[in-house]
Amino acid sequence: RPTFTCGGVVSGESGFIGSEGFPGVYPPNSKCTWKITVPEGKVVVLSFRYLDLESDALCRYDFVDIYSGHANGQRIGRFCGTAKPGALVSSSNKMLVQMTSDANTAGSGFIAKFSAAEPHERGDREDPSPWRALPRLQFLWECLSAPASLPTGWAMAPALIELKFEKFDVERDNYCRYDYVAVFNGGEINDAKRIGKYCGDSPPAPILSEKNELLVQFLSDLSLTADGFIGHYKFRPKKLPTTTALPTTTTVPTTSVVKPTVPLCQQKCKRSGTLESNYCSSNFVITGTVITAVTRAGSLHATISIINVYKEGNLAIQQAGKNMSAKILVMCKQCPLIRRGLNYIIMGQVEEDGRGKVFPNSFVMSFKTKNSKILNALKNKTC
Repeated sequence: RPTFTCGGVVSGESGFIGSEGFPGVYPPNSKCTWKITVPEGKVVVLSFRYLDLESDALCRYDFVDIYSGHANGQRIGRFCGTAKPGALVSSSNKMLVQMTSDANTAGSGFIAKFSAAEPHERGDREDPSPWRALPRLQFLWECLSAPASLPTGWAMAPALIELKFEKFDVERDNYCRYDYVAVFNGGEINDAKRIGKYCGDSPPAPILSEKNELLVQFLSDLSLTADGFIGHYKFRPKKLPTTTALPTTTTVPTTSVVKPTVPLCQQKCKRSGTLESNYCSSNFVITGTVITAVTRAGSLHATISIINVYKEGNLAIQQAGKNMSAKILVMCKQCPLIRRGLNYIIMGQVEEDGRGKVFPNSFVMSFKTKNSKILNALKNKTC
């Protein structure tokens, strides 16, 4: 049986890599990197034979990252727990695997086989699976730049971009690994700026950029095609016009924005009613973990990693692999008070851009597992 060490450089037609000390418990506080290279003209196919890392819905503690290429490559996926992903395929003859563990370990780690495949063939012929090892065709719509200024009579910052998909039919996969559309803030492919990654036959909710640039990326492999997608974009002003009436020739659409006001934020920070009484009057009802919380102009802009959706309404929900998230605007930063890292039941309204909006009297409370029974009952209720 081979002895596995922390990382290394491996090459050839095929081989195995594994966590340090496998099948023993992997060490704490480590970061191990494997650089895999197969012959030129081929792609790398990585198949996990065993996976046992500390389980977490967001893979925040112990995890394995897979990248296409060795330096500044695109991340293919992040994995933890015991559920093995399907075969993972690089876009070239190089792949990087990196395992990270924190101070508290749990599990035996992983073992995976890498193999070389022709771009048009499946990899790992001795272990057939429905997962394909195919190259990708890539299309980029770069930097859809909104104008830096708008018609006379408007005083505002550069416009934002709203992207809507009228039709969407891209090969379905739980991880969107084969055919997908990805949308990024700014003009470059960067995981930190990725708004979402989409596949399947349901159009994503409308997407609104943070600034005046978007990048739309479409990738497909050489098998199982679908009808594709049709989308359109338009510019939205970042602020409301300063004039009371618009010029008759102006057709630029606006987004309603409610700013925190003194009277609003002086209301008593006390939720009213019960789960049952607030359910039907709320546009959306979710449970989730606060993963980011940033204060801007008296409001709190939060990203919620969703545990469950009970009432979606028009809430824009982004999905990357199995992880779903949504943007929430707490109108008054101290009311209701939510903290990063904690779980909540959140009920609220939805803005035109699909972002959730929470007021001081909105129903927000800490989420406990015992609440799920009530919420599931409400989900089946007709409002």
